[in-house]
Amino acid sequence: MSGRRIDDLAGLTVEAARRLLAARLRSGAADCAELDARLLTGAALGLDLTGMISAAQRQLTPDEAACLEGFARRRLAGEPVARILGEKEFWGLPLRLSPATLVPRPDTEAVVELALELRRADRPPDRPLRIADIGTGTGAILLALLSERRQAVGIGTDISAAALRTAKTNAARLGLAGRASFIACDYAAALAGRFDLIVSNPPYVRSADIAGLATEVRDHDPHRALDGGSDGLDAYRVIAPEAVRLLAPGGVLVVEVGQGQRADVEGLMTKAGLMLHDTAKPDLAGIWRAVAGRKLP
Repeated sequence: MSGRRIDDLAGLTVEAARRLLAARLRSGAADCAELDARLLTGAALGLDLTGMISAAQRQLTPDEAACLEGFARRRLAGEPVARILGEKEFWGLPLRLSPATLVPRPDTEAVVELALELRRADRPPDRPLRIADIGTGTGAILLALLSERRQAVGIGTDISAAALRTAKTNAARLGLAGRASFIACDYAAALAGRFDLIVSNPPYVRSADIAGLATEVRDHDPHRALDGGSDGLDAYRVIAPEAVRLLAPGGVLVVEVGQGQRADVEGLMTKAGLMLHDTAKPDLAGIWRAVAGRKLP
């Protein structure tokens, strides 16, 4: 089987095809070759893990082989598995993707964790909470928060109408459409009123660093959602003063930051008039990933 091409899967069993794909992905230096192969094989065959185990010794149909071969070529060319499948799990929620949205990443869950921690002291804890998610993309952060706070309502903004269509689809699929609305604008330009919580995962990659990003990011995530300007801080210069305008007294801003950006972003928050929290949240690699500021009462 080692000499068999990945584009010649017809006649193989389900297990043999999965193993061949995993071997080819390993040779292509994929970090998670076994997992990727399992996910792609399951998607091509319409089977979950249990179904794949049960069907391990049956042969692929010609249509299944053709579908898996297509998936394999895309993955070997550097396309992320989530893009191929069109879906990514975030905070336990299955989210649809589109070319206009970033793939939600586990690092961003630090924003959700910190936001929930900072609002956990609310009294009463089930009081209504108004949330704004600036640059919502798939709606990941907003929908995760709404899934945790059943009395909360929220609005997501994005400059991309295509991204907002994806976010609306995700809200509907998760049964959250009644508490989530979406509006097209640049950052928070179209928002008014008072919010208890503002969250954002804005563009924060320095423009000169984009060319050096991993292929999965550089070639498949939307450039506009990555490029944070010459120093990576352009978005925060807009968001921090907008948060002061929009937050209710005592309201909180929580944002994702890139590696090494914590101090700079906190400085922009302070300059805008927010009181810093010393409860920044690291990601799983120990990198400071979520920082927060509160509007003074």
